[in-house]
Amino acid sequence: MTRDHWFEDLADHLGPTYLRYSFTKGTEQEVGFLVDTLGLERGMRVLDVGCGPGRHAHALGRRGIAVHGIDISDRFVALARRDAPAGVTFARADARALGFNAEFDAAISLCQGAFGLQGGPAGGQGGAPRLGELTGDDVVLAGIARALRPGGLAAISAFSSYFQVQNLIEGTSFDAETGVAHERTTIKDADGTDADTDLWTTCFTPRELRLLARAAGLQPVHVWSVEPGRYAARPPDLEHPEHLLVARRPPDPAPV
Repeated sequence: MTRDHWFEDLADHLGPTYLRYSFTKGTEQEVGFLVDTLGLERGMRVLDVGCGPGRHAHALGRRGIAVHGIDISDRFVALARRDAPAGVTFARADARALGFNAEFDAAISLCQGAFGLQGGPAGGQGGAPRLGELTGDDVVLAGIARALRPGGLAAISAFSSYFQVQNLIEGTSFDAETGVAHERTTIKDADGTDADTDLWTTCFTPRELRLLARAAGLQPVHVWSVEPGRYAARPPDLEHPEHLLVARRPPDPAPV
């Protein structure tokens, strides 16, 4: 079956096993930090781009925040809908084709849920990625910008190029031209069945994230160094695996 993105096969195999990985265990800390950073309050609407099985959306929903999560994986969307809090909805959608227009008070895209995953082969057909196909993260960011109401904030995590180069693990290669890390790894499903898979993750510097944000029509507010479960207002460094970009859609000009 033709897929829209290489990530779909990976998500289908992982299913609920995704939530067993250690990087998913810090959801409450991450959400608490984001609530403060984005100024989220009960009744606000948040778009979760690349929501996966919905862990951040559920945590926000339990705080009385309305969330709409989208993911390209039907399997993850089905999992996210289970036991979703009131006011939290999910839909299968491609982050490269967001159709929202000024509908949300805030937006998130975390843990390489969508942003940063556009570096693999087009259509998920396998084989080595080619330079002309390494596009899409700018489109994802532009769609997030359009989805925000004027003045709304977005929080987007991305792998750090600095950390990736310094800590390249066995089985992973890093393309210096494109900034894409490629890993050949084995993942297990809920029954313990192994599947060999490829992961392509684009890595960024703080300067690149600020430039991409501006090109998408957003005003960069912060770029911090973070790691799963330990989000903090930490200046960019070389020691943490991710950056967290916080950016604002500019307010509408005041009427003359």
